Amino acid sequence: MGAKALVVPLGLATVAALLPRQWKLRIVDLNVRAIAEDDWNWTEMVIVSGMIVQKDSLLNVVRGAKARRKTVAVGGPYATSVPEPVLKAGADYVIRGEGENIVPEFVEALKNGNARRVFESSEKPQMGASPVPRFDLLHAGDYVTMAIQTSRGCPYDCEFCDIISLFGRKMRCKTADQVIEELEALHRTGWRGLVFVSDDNFIGNKTHARALLGKLIPWMESRGHPFNFWTQASVDLGGDLEMIDLMTAANFSHVFIGVESPDEAVLELNRKHQNIRHPLLESLSTINKNGLSVIASFVLGFDNERPGAGRRICEFAEAAGVPMVALNVLQVLPNTKLWQRLEEEGRLLQERTSGETTGGRLNYVPTRPESEIMQEFADAWNYLYEPSRYLARACRSCLEMRPTRRTMAAARGERLSPQTVAARVTWTGKLRTLRQFLRLIVAQGIVPPLSFHFWSRLVEMRRRNPSRLVRYLGQCDLGESMFGLRSEIAKRAAAAAEVEDGRKPTDLK
Repeated sequence: MGAKALVVPLGLATVAALLPRQWKLRIVDLNVRAIAEDDWNWTEMVIVSGMIVQKDSLLNVVRGAKARRKTVAVGGPYATSVPEPVLKAGADYVIRGEGENIVPEFVEALKNGNARRVFESSEKPQMGASPVPRFDLLHAGDYVTMAIQTSRGCPYDCEFCDIISLFGRKMRCKTADQVIEELEALHRTGWRGLVFVSDDNFIGNKTHARALLGKLIPWMESRGHPFNFWTQASVDLGGDLEMIDLMTAANFSHVFIGVESPDEAVLELNRKHQNIRHPLLESLSTINKNGLSVIASFVLGFDNERPGAGRRICEFAEAAGVPMVALNVLQVLPNTKLWQRLEEEGRLLQERTSGETTGGRLNYVPTRPESEIMQEFADAWNYLYEPSRYLARACRSCLEMRPTRRTMAAARGERLSPQTVAARVTWTGKLRTLRQFLRLIVAQGIVPPLSFHFWSRLVEMRRRNPSRLVRYLGQCDLGESMFGLRSEIAKRAAAAAEVEDGRKPTDLK
């Protein structure tokens, strides 16, 4: 897609805004580039954040900084959940929890020469204390999408999820005016295009979501719709047509939904009750038909899972017409209810905890053979992202989607106001889009047999639902980023099976 990484490191940009304005700061995102020696020489203090899946890299940064005699402070999800390895690696300070309450205290301690190593707060900060992120420190051209956050927490209590242990079940929300202020700051940087609303459940507090969308819609219209939003939400969105309509009016295009499993027994055990109360296929179909493309997330390896779960996930994706499927194997995360249960049952393998959900070893003893789970995982990946099959689902989902608002208005003989026309795209943006389109044509439109599927479905879209042609091309582009992963996933699954069967040790990246 012409970028080095998907999403900007919003956490680092937010922490940067909490630090004293007179401090000179650089953000180095290791998803994009390595730390240059100039960065090491320039800095006095290294402030690091990362998730569990990034722990090896994070600990290497800490060790590298200490080898160069730099002061090191570490925060973020990994250090909050598992601080001991970070301290052992040599970090001078560990900041556990959300930064709004703790970073000012940390800065004050530095001024006063406080020797305390661990900073934490038992209270969750109010989101009004969260500053406008330092978007100016980000190299926007490296990313597919910028990001904002409007709330933290989730009202649900899924057994495997660590969101509630990190952020709690009580939703804490920024005011609508606060979010608009952040978007104004992002708009001033010149960014136009995708913005990820990184809330774990955008509709977790529907009152907040409606109030925000009520302000966002006219703001977007007044600026010519400069942004295209995507976010995460629970499946009950499918039962709220008013919310879907508000989201599409604000220019939301995609929504990531945790389906987790098509098996009700698995959902019941994992306390995913919202996915049982709301018919999954009907909900996803309603969301898609009304203008929001669904990215559906599934997990293999849960207890109560019957053999053939990978095949049933594929069947579900086909029945739902969902092109983009985020398929994972289960990693049990620290401080979750699932972690506690498996520890009590003697089934937890803590030393394998990596956060790696795309083919690493399981960090628990499953209720069916690990090799069976990994084989189903690889087979499902191969099925879902076989190019012609993926393009068929992408075409079907876009054909079933209602026309765009502009097309429906024109069909009624109405004219949209000048404020609703698209924002002026910069020449840089136009060039990037052109390069992206040409790469897609080369990848999918030249070499048969895929070229036949690509062009025939493009013609079908142009004939039957032309206003969704751009959406279809976007889905094709997303798929292109996934097709090449099939062989890598197969290698990882085979390696995991080899290790389990005791044949030979394999380097699992």
